[in-house]
Amino acid sequence: MAIATETAPTATLNKDEILRYSRHLIMPEVGMDGQQKLKAAKVLCIGTGGLGSPLALYLAAAGVGTLGLVDFDVVDYTNLQRQIIHTTADVGRKKLDSAAEKLEAINPFVEIKKFDTRLSSENALEIFRDFDIIADGTDNFPTRYLVNDACVLSGKPNVYGSIFRFEGQASVFATEEGPCYRCLYPEPPPPGLVPSCAEGGVLGILPGLVGVMQATEVVKLILGAGDPLIGRLLLIDALGMKFRELKLRKNPDCPACGTRPTITKLIDYNEFCGIRGEEEKPVSSGIPEIQVEELKRRLDAGDDLFVLDVREPHEYQICNIGGHLIPLNDLPKRVSELDSSREIVAHCKMGGRSAKAVAFLQQSGFKKVHNLTGGIIAWADRVDPKVPKY
Repeated sequence: MAIATETAPTATLNKDEILRYSRHLIMPEVGMDGQQKLKAAKVLCIGTGGLGSPLALYLAAAGVGTLGLVDFDVVDYTNLQRQIIHTTADVGRKKLDSAAEKLEAINPFVEIKKFDTRLSSENALEIFRDFDIIADGTDNFPTRYLVNDACVLSGKPNVYGSIFRFEGQASVFATEEGPCYRCLYPEPPPPGLVPSCAEGGVLGILPGLVGVMQATEVVKLILGAGDPLIGRLLLIDALGMKFRELKLRKNPDCPACGTRPTITKLIDYNEFCGIRGEEEKPVSSGIPEIQVEELKRRLDAGDDLFVLDVREPHEYQICNIGGHLIPLNDLPKRVSELDSSREIVAHCKMGGRSAKAVAFLQQSGFKKVHNLTGGIIAWADRVDPKVPKY
């Protein structure tokens, strides 16, 4: 069942807008009334990255009158493979400013509202208050649960998308008749079980595919047209170019949207998801560490150190510092390749996987093991800038 926003179509179109949106206006499913609804609508985009780029670009082009953007990050070279709203010249700029500039260039009739902040339990409801629809373009579980709960509490539809490697998902959550994100995922996965895009990668085109689907769902909700993804989870396999659909039901016992909700305010979502810091920080405060400068000094001095690289083979091909490659998942069956009498320094990209490797080796009886703090990225930053970063 389609739903429209609460905003009445009171916005009028001037002569230039009528020409701009003419291909909409000649469609009976849109027409003048529908385009006025789009102009009157207020949509909040959480994130201006992989999903947020195509999402915001197409909503601006379609004539959504007010677009809110929430982001606190800066443009990095690694973003440019998929975050098409940003260009090489934007590297180092705030994503918020870069995105707003492009959107205003595409459509000067759209009002852009910028929120230069990390979405949190303290500010989400206040930010959501003046918008009709929330489009979630985030890439981590704490923020997804935060967006979901804030949408349920504020009565705003949550247009959801997620991506990883070659696979994506899209749905519309938190409508009155449909399920919410917690109905599908009552509990978050254990920390570290699901790799981030920084660890596992993502096909650069995939967020374009999913973000455009999110934009389509937003427009349908505003127009009150078609059959939105309410109660349906669309699964995208870009490698096979296959689409599957799962039917979702509203869970009457859901703590957020059920008949007797127990979530009546926003909580600490990092704690809920078991996250204590950045994704690749060591898993335990008891892990012995060594800084990259100290490793370089000791290697130059000829100390008998065994450097263990626990990344994947394709990462090793990108860059390496000459370590012995045993991927983390292979370590239990290849531990016999290591000499427990030697001092071992384990590293990965940023330090998270190697911390797990050190913890495993300690449990296996290795006494002289260290985790390289910051991994090969820290080595490239602080020791050898010729080492490529990825």
